[in-house]
Amino acid sequence: MRLASLIAPELRALLSEQPEAIGGLLDEFHPEDVADLVAELDDERAAALLQHLPNEYAAQVFERLDDQRREELATRLGMDETARIVVEMGADDRADFFSQLPPAVGAILLVELERVDPEVAEDVETLAAWPEASAGGLMTTDYLSISPHLDVGDAIAEIRRRAGEAETVDIVFVVDDGNRLAGVLSLRQMLIAEAKERIADVMSTHVISVPPEMDQEDVARKLAKYDFHAIPVVGADGHLLGVITADDVLDVLTEEHGEDVQRMAAVAPMAEGYLDATTSTVWKKRVPWLVVLFVGEFLSGTAMRAHDDVLAAVGQLSYYVPLLVSSGGNSGSQSSTLVIRALATGAIETRDWWRVLLRETSQGLLLGVTLAALGFGRAMLAGDGPRFALLISLTVVGLVLMGCVVGSMLPMLLHRLRVDPATSSAPFIATLVDALGIVLYLTLARLILADVLAGAAAG
Repeated sequence: MRLASLIAPELRALLSEQPEAIGGLLDEFHPEDVADLVAELDDERAAALLQHLPNEYAAQVFERLDDQRREELATRLGMDETARIVVEMGADDRADFFSQLPPAVGAILLVELERVDPEVAEDVETLAAWPEASAGGLMTTDYLSISPHLDVGDAIAEIRRRAGEAETVDIVFVVDDGNRLAGVLSLRQMLIAEAKERIADVMSTHVISVPPEMDQEDVARKLAKYDFHAIPVVGADGHLLGVITADDVLDVLTEEHGEDVQRMAAVAPMAEGYLDATTSTVWKKRVPWLVVLFVGEFLSGTAMRAHDDVLAAVGQLSYYVPLLVSSGGNSGSQSSTLVIRALATGAIETRDWWRVLLRETSQGLLLGVTLAALGFGRAMLAGDGPRFALLISLTVVGLVLMGCVVGSMLPMLLHRLRVDPATSSAPFIATLVDALGIVLYLTLARLILADVLAGAAAG
């Protein structure tokens, strides 16, 4: 049972009888749990709950809601009340919120925000200038920076004084008088250093950073590679622009993974949750690829019609079509999944295409021979004879090899063209291999069973 369901009766009662007393419960509940409750309440009660929360706590709840819910509540609360909450949000969450608002609503809210806190409004405009999927769009300006001229004792005192302003205090960034990044050190390093040591002597000058234009997926890989809690975003002139924290990267990875899973199932990515999306929205996301795949299967039918005389002469050929096309489609789906995942994690790059091709070719042959042996045995047990069993075996090897090559090379090609490789979904590859497989199967049948076909034609 969700915690929101357990605390809902208590908070609902307070909303009806003593809404001003809600603040007394806040120490007992995490903002995430209160956000779950807000998501379940109607707009009127949810807005009332946020209005009676302290600004800072209301901001923590508000930034945990999904985009659509935040927009609905902003309309209900009004621009002045929304601005009160937005001021207390994290810089990156605040910028994300504005990016999701309709331009007209965002402009009105920004004017109200300038009245409440001009500095925050300027920060929103600065962060909003970067593409949402870039490091600049992902970063926060809520970080701690200190001068290299401070001694450790004074620096710790300053961090203690300003800790509430930062999203993380684990990592401290050292900047010169021109706000150029000079070094970095952890809070642990500061605590074990002598109080009189200078920061310049303690800090590490080998700083790993990212440019603001870097794609968010590349940022996530770099953060994971070095096992950082935070990574600085540095402009071309060396100025520290912001910081990206691990929790933001986790959100990115979760979002990207969800989109890739949907694309690989031939579904256009949906921003809404499964139950939150309307029936028409789900239909629109699913139907385009289904139509493409359905039309794609016409190729299989066309291929079979082109070899109708072969199927008519040797009736048992049709019995093996489902078995054969499934082997090619399944092997292609396996290869595409492995390659897409490797591309996503950075395990392979586009320049590795020839190594991938060699590996998948060898795998296709090995897997094909393994399945071919089973197919040969199946044909013999069915009493179809050694030549027919040979036809099945050769077709299986060819289909599996074809599936592995197509399934691996298509994602590589799309990645080279800067198209999401997940677009080459498993159903699409299976459809393509099905059509090619039928052509291969019936072409080999003409060659291997030529005398049988000739006898049938003469008769």
